[in-house]
Amino acid sequence: MAKIAVLGAGESGVGAAILAKQKGFDVWVSDKGQIKEKYKDVLLHHDIPFEEGEHTEAQILSADEVVKSPGIPDTVEIVKKIVSKGIPVISEIEFAARYTDAKLIAITGSNGKTTTASLTYHILKKAGLNVALAGNIGYSFAWHVAEHNADYYVLEISSFQLDGCYKFTPDIAVITNITPDHLDRYDYDFDKYVASKFRIIQNQNSNHHFVYCDDDEVITNYIQEHKKEIRSTLHPYSVYHKVENGAYINDEKLIVNLNNKPLEIMSIHKIALKGMHNRQNSMAAAIASRVLEIRKDVIRESLSDFQNVEHRLEFVLKVHGIDFINDSKATNVNATWYALGSMTKPVIWIVGGVDKGNDYSMLKELVQEKVKAIVCLGKDNSKIHAAFGDIVDTIVDTQSAQEAVNVAYSLGKKGDAVLLSPACASFDLFENYEDRGHQFKAAVRGL
Repeated sequence: MAKIAVLGAGESGVGAAILAKQKGFDVWVSDKGQIKEKYKDVLLHHDIPFEEGEHTEAQILSADEVVKSPGIPDTVEIVKKIVSKGIPVISEIEFAARYTDAKLIAITGSNGKTTTASLTYHILKKAGLNVALAGNIGYSFAWHVAEHNADYYVLEISSFQLDGCYKFTPDIAVITNITPDHLDRYDYDFDKYVASKFRIIQNQNSNHHFVYCDDDEVITNYIQEHKKEIRSTLHPYSVYHKVENGAYINDEKLIVNLNNKPLEIMSIHKIALKGMHNRQNSMAAAIASRVLEIRKDVIRESLSDFQNVEHRLEFVLKVHGIDFINDSKATNVNATWYALGSMTKPVIWIVGGVDKGNDYSMLKELVQEKVKAIVCLGKDNSKIHAAFGDIVDTIVDTQSAQEAVNVAYSLGKKGDAVLLSPACASFDLFENYEDRGHQFKAAVRGL
């Protein structure tokens, strides 16, 4: 019996273990940290052996294949040993894709991938398709493949997940944008990060579709430089100019033009999600839907009634005339740039966390224009002080969501907005960005 070792017992690792057990593999799960009770219960229920707090090398290095959770870097000692022994190391996405014949719509990007994946799923569901939403969005792809049977999967996929993909071939691949992020995992080399994102199309041919933002120079430059290697059918989209075989805006109407058949979907003012970046996300979802021959009226209705994703520019409450907005999902500088750009009131900005090699210079102009005070929420806020100390008079350090909300509230007045948009990962003070967002919302409701 072939043996599979699973490194990491979070959502993706436990999902991979369940699928591996179902497919008749001898499975061993190993997590260097402590496993959450809910996942322990699942492993016990499925009679899957596991360990926590350590990696037993003999067990792991005797595997025929290793499924590695995306949060574990390749630089970890046990991973280096696995690789040096010649044991294949793959991601849960790669593993799960082997066991489904469903149509796969895979979406990646530095920002907008959650919104675009959720939008695409919303359209497909409204069209009556048997569709599931999985991947980086919170539900394990492998777990779903093991226990359900969808005809379509909309998968949000991170660069870390793509790094462990070798044969994974989505029918429709989407790249929303590429800006510097997670550079700590890519030797601070932006080109390596860009190449990681483009792994999403590495196995595509002309029968597969590649949807991308034509307004993003990083993407268009890469396509230009690698056009001999890219075999996919290309579908660009732009908010600024007309494109061939994609989507664009004309006379304030969203147009999808595939195979020289322009289709006017709707007025851009009827799109539920506001802001330029959300028009781009809506275009990506609309193209993917039209490739699947979903009717125009279903797309129009879906784009006009879609509810925004939690923790992404989520309005929480108005307290004594001050708006509180939760953008905890903004874990990089570019996401925060979008958030600040969308603000129309004076901002008290809550920022900070684990810095992933951030360059704050792109935010300076917006901060100068819109931010009246900064509340730092992180263990080390020195880079934030250095970046903005000369343009914002009030910068306060805090160590908890409760303290940050209380300080921001005391600095605000009627007509202001308190924006949690950290531009950083959350792991110094919180479990993840969801935990940070939930604590922020709880503190706001407690005012």
